[in-house]
Amino acid sequence: MHYDLIIRHGLCLFPWGAEETDIGVLNGRIATLDARMTDTAEREIDARHLHVLPGMIDAHVHFRDPGDASIESMASGTRGAALGGITTIFDMPNTTPSITSAEAIADKAARVGASCLVDIGLYVGATRANTPDLAALERLPGVCAVKLFAGSSTGDLMIEDDDGIEAVMRSGHRRIAFHSEDEYRLQARRKLFETGQPYATHMLWRDEECAFLGTRRIVALARKTNRPAHILHVSTAEELDYLADHREIASCEVLVNHLTQVAPECYEALGGLAVMNPPIRDRRHYDASWAAIRDGRVDVVSSDHAPHALAAKTRPWPDCPAGLTGVQTLLPIMLDHVAQGRLSLGRLVDLMAAGPARIYGLQTKGRLAVGFDADFTLVDLRERRTIRNDWIASPVAWTPFDGLDVTGWPVATIVRGHVVMQDDEITSPPIGRLARFAP
Repeated sequence: MHYDLIIRHGLCLFPWGAEETDIGVLNGRIATLDARMTDTAEREIDARHLHVLPGMIDAHVHFRDPGDASIESMASGTRGAALGGITTIFDMPNTTPSITSAEAIADKAARVGASCLVDIGLYVGATRANTPDLAALERLPGVCAVKLFAGSSTGDLMIEDDDGIEAVMRSGHRRIAFHSEDEYRLQARRKLFETGQPYATHMLWRDEECAFLGTRRIVALARKTNRPAHILHVSTAEELDYLADHREIASCEVLVNHLTQVAPECYEALGGLAVMNPPIRDRRHYDASWAAIRDGRVDVVSSDHAPHALAAKTRPWPDCPAGLTGVQTLLPIMLDHVAQGRLSLGRLVDLMAAGPARIYGLQTKGRLAVGFDADFTLVDLRERRTIRNDWIASPVAWTPFDGLDVTGWPVATIVRGHVVMQDDEITSPPIGRLARFAP
């Protein structure tokens, strides 16, 4: 048999366990999990001493496109994704202009092939104006989900009241992704703080109850409407305990930052470079997040990559914008957590491949199986590196993890059989496509 690509001798992470085998790729799909030594290919990769994972997915990024390419674009963002071992990303709708209409989705989709190194899903933003159209918009090609900002947004991309949220939940049927901080509490508490207070004030303003109240409200509405909800960037012990009793209607995501950084130390060390929403919290919540990773309560781990210019991030609190770079560092940091024994490699695959595919309805991604897209992330679990600002592909050129030593590194990123990154080098022109989702 002659294939387009054969990956030989790698230890492959299958749903049923790890096995050393040779994978054959034809026409962008996995054609066999047992290629013979007599089989040939246009290209072969020797993955000896490497682990072959299903293509890693970052289900939560803000590439600012359309918007300001000096901050980020689909081209620079997917370059960072490829360098970091990510084969598919889902891009948020709070761009300039926002992605809230069929025309905006079509415009963005038209630029994917010329810009993107990896595959991409597009969130459509919920507004009061487009609520009646969401049932149709969520079914457009490439749309991964409706995103609803119940707090912490601007312009028309926020619906903070129960009636507005319920109306969105009654328009369509797919799982809705929520930013669930409670806007009313956020606005009331803002008056308690002054400009120039320590950066750690961020977690006092946006306290645990801001997040927990928002999540309780959304789950109640999910039950009322029988519409499944996906709670993004869950950051508190209270939310994680609560969501365990509502698994049939609500899934959840935890960010790598909440699994890696601890307050107040992160604010003392990084200042504005630690400011994100929801905020990084103290060790009680860090420990609770890891407990939820271990017992299966967390469905997805993502980066919430949201770059801002370094000059803006160094402004006094709260004038420094919230958001951090992360798509490129997500997998190296999670691999280091594997090396430190905090989770298994199989659980990492569940959180960053199978989990996103299950929650968002990706039909041919997220696992190594015949007929699935030939998306692979090859990793060296022994490789030791130091994350540095000069490695970051984003134009803002900084990471909150500058100087962090990690064990485990992506050595190849393969998208539908195309090798887009190998040994820290981009090896392909843009070949990204819109990801396919169940209707």
